[in-house]
Amino acid sequence: MYADSWTDDLAAFVRRALASTRATAICPFHGTVMIRVGDSAAETHAYFRARKIAKNDGTTWEHNELENEIERQLEEAADGVCPECAALQGGRNV
Repeated sequence: MYADSWTDDLAAFVRRALASTRATAICPFHGTVMIRVGDSAAETHAYFRARKIAKNDGTTWEHNELENEIERQLEEAADGVCPECAALQGGRNV
């Protein structure tokens, strides 16, 4: 059995790939808010990293599953600024 159970959960697996390539970041003040950095090269790198890890791990996620989960997480992420921090600052960029 593989030691890292995060590879068993597709959402956690993709979240880690996006964060490790710096395509996304977690707000340091609001741990549930994912922020999309806006670096398309990092986003592409996250896909290839996830695909490579899954292939080496023996996980059998299809290309479409992986791609759809990456797209879903990027669409749900806040663009550039944590909305909760922005609201606390009166709408100004943090």
